[in-house]
Amino acid sequence: MHAVIAWWDLTESGQSAESLRQVLRDEALPHFAQMPGLRVKFWISDPQTQRWGAVFLWESAEAAAAATPSRIGALIGYPPVFSSAFEVEAVTEGLFGDPALAGRGLAFGG
Repeated sequence: MHAVIAWWDLTESGQSAESLRQVLRDEALPHFAQMPGLRVKFWISDPQTQRWGAVFLWESAEAAAAATPSRIGALIGYPPVFSSAFEVEAVTEGLFGDPALAGRGLAFGG
């Protein structure tokens, strides 16, 4: 397993977490839902500090390297200010009531 974290500082881009949510719902989610080798991706934001990012969990480093980016990076206008890749030591899931992760988060109203 392979993890990738990417963070943007949006202060110079003219974009905000709010302005990117529509593209996230309409384009990025369907794009990554069909991505070979991607186990899970979650988008993260901190509107107070104008940060936007993503955490990816891939089946392999090769799958991560073969991925095609979504249009959000182009809309922001520059590469992430932080990006790093790691090998995953272990994965577990806790106890939860709702098994579905898709369709959850601020981009969907909560």
